[in-house]
Amino acid sequence: MSQSMPRTINEYLEQLRYALRSEDPALIQDALYDAEDHLRSEFAENPNVPPAELLARIASSYGAPDEVADIYRDKERVVQSALKPPAPPVRTSALAKFFGVAADPRAWAATIYMLMAMPLGIFYFTWAVTGLSLSLGMMILVIGLPLTVLFLATVRVISLVEGRLVEVMLGERMPRRPIYAQRGLTLVERVKQLFTDTRTWTTLFYMTLMMPLGIVYFTTAVVGFTLGASLFLNPIVSLFWDIGLLNIDGEVFNLPLVLQPLQMILGIVLLFAMLHLARGVAKVQGAFAKHLLVQAG
Repeated sequence: MSQSMPRTINEYLEQLRYALRSEDPALIQDALYDAEDHLRSEFAENPNVPPAELLARIASSYGAPDEVADIYRDKERVVQSALKPPAPPVRTSALAKFFGVAADPRAWAATIYMLMAMPLGIFYFTWAVTGLSLSLGMMILVIGLPLTVLFLATVRVISLVEGRLVEVMLGERMPRRPIYAQRGLTLVERVKQLFTDTRTWTTLFYMTLMMPLGIVYFTTAVVGFTLGASLFLNPIVSLFWDIGLLNIDGEVFNLPLVLQPLQMILGIVLLFAMLHLARGVAKVQGAFAKHLLVQAG
């Protein structure tokens, strides 16, 4: 679809958005932010040049919206290829696939994220609830609106930070730039946009949900890996110390010696199963974060 030369910054950005309409929303957000930043810098340096003429110059140097969209697609393929972990060896048997998860760096990164999720979730929840409470409580005062705007601005910052954690640790493509904010709007219009942008409120929803999710992730990871390690190490440790699989009122209980090899095998299976679970959590949590934190394309 051929488009006429944009006459304003907003027209340029809308054409760029349209050209990237089939791409990842995170990529669209990054491209819009970069393009707007470049365009407004050019307009600030050339205040006396008519907008249509300046945009024509920019299109010949920075690129027309369609050309910029192609550049971002190519760059995204290169970046994703560079960030992609090495492909694991091809494994044909089910047993090799099951134990081969130990060579997947994403599984270990997701495990670390599960352990981090509870303290992060508590912080997010506390910040969201405290900020909303103070904002609503102060709304009747002069300071109420500025405080609310400041709080919602921090929510967007937290959204970007969480997105970087999700991309690095869970492998889900997330924005690397702030939300496209249409910086040509007046202060009143930008404040209104902050309140009416659905991503502001979905991010707050995400922050409140992260506490229960974080508790579930942390508890599952700690219990699962601890139990697996205990089952595997108990027969070895009990040879040197009087430590049982169960200790009740000072009484030590261990499985019969003939069953302890099976206990160790069960422990190893549980440890590897937890890595598979962590990899599954990475996919689910990544999709959840993408849906609530990323500006729709």
